[in-house]
Amino acid sequence: MKSRVPVIPASLFGIVLGLIALGDCWRAAHFAWETSPTIPDAIMVVAEVVWAVLVLLFAAKWVLHRDAARAEIEHPVQSSFVSLIAVSTLLISYLVDEKSHHAAVVIFAIALIGGVAYGANFAARLRRGELDPTTLTPAVYLPTVATNLVASFAAAFLGFHSLAVLLFGAGLLSWLMLESQIGFRLAFNTSLPPGLRPTMGILLAPPSVACMAYLFITGGPKGPKPDNVVLGLIGYGLFILLVLIRDLRWLLKQPFNTSYWAFSFGVGALAFDIVLARARGMSGFFDWMAKASLAVATLVIVALTIATLWQLITGRLLKSPATAAATS
Repeated sequence: MKSRVPVIPASLFGIVLGLIALGDCWRAAHFAWETSPTIPDAIMVVAEVVWAVLVLLFAAKWVLHRDAARAEIEHPVQSSFVSLIAVSTLLISYLVDEKSHHAAVVIFAIALIGGVAYGANFAARLRRGELDPTTLTPAVYLPTVATNLVASFAAAFLGFHSLAVLLFGAGLLSWLMLESQIGFRLAFNTSLPPGLRPTMGILLAPPSVACMAYLFITGGPKGPKPDNVVLGLIGYGLFILLVLIRDLRWLLKQPFNTSYWAFSFGVGALAFDIVLARARGMSGFFDWMAKASLAVATLVIVALTIATLWQLITGRLLKSPATAAATS
C-alpha cells in the first residue's frame, strides 16, 4: 500500500483555490446579469471533491512518507505552499455554509487556528534572518497574506464582522510589509530560475483577495456601490496583471506543470472583484470590463484544468514515492 500511494506536494491545493475562484466569478455573474446558477454550483462541487481527495492524500503522506512531508515543511520555498491546506479549507467552510452553518463554523475555526498558527511561525522565521534571500519568491505571501485575507472573506461571509476586519488588517499590512521586500529581491538579486517563475502569478493575489474580503466586509453582493478602496485595489490588480502579461514569455520558460496554478487564484479573484463591483452598481465601462475579465478567468482556469487532467491521464501528475525521491 505504501508504494501505491502517491506523494503529493502541498502546492496542489492551489487547484482548489483556482476552481473556487472561478465558481465565485460565475456566482457574481448571476448577481450582475442573472446568469444560470448551475455553472457555479457544478464548479463548486468539483472543487469540494478535489479538496477532499487532496486532504486524504496529504494525510496519507504524513502517515506513510513522513520524511518527505517533513522535508517539504522545512524547505525554504515549498514550506510556503503548506499554508494552502488551511487557505483552501477556509474557502471550503464558506461553501459548507450552504448546507450547515454550524459545520461551516467548525471547519472555519479549525482552518483559521491552524492557518494563523502556521503563518505566525513562518513570519517568526523571516524575522530571525534564517532564510537565504535567493529563496524569497512571491510564494512567501501565502502563509500570512493569503491566510489572513481569505480568512477575512470567510469570516465576513459567515457573519463574524469584527473578526473579518481584524483579519483584513493582519493580511493587508502583512502584504504591504512583504511587497517591498519581494520587489527588491526580484529587481536586485539573481533572476528566478524557470522552475520558480510560475510563483510570480501569486503577485496578483494580494490586491485581488484583499478587495474580495473588503467587498464582503462591506456587504457582499447586496452591498452599496463600491467605494474608492475597492476601485483602488482593482486598479492595482489590473496593473500587476499587465506586468505579468508583459513578462509572460519569460514566465513560461518551462513545460506545463501544476505550478502554473499559481496564476489561477489571482486571476479568478480579480475577475470576481470586477464582476461583483458591476453587480453592486458600477456601470459604463465596468460592464464590458466585467464581461472581459469573466471570459479571461474562465479561459485561463479551464485551460489549466484541461492541461492538469491530461497530466493525470498520462501519469505525470501524481508522483510515486520512488519518482518523488528521485526528483526532490
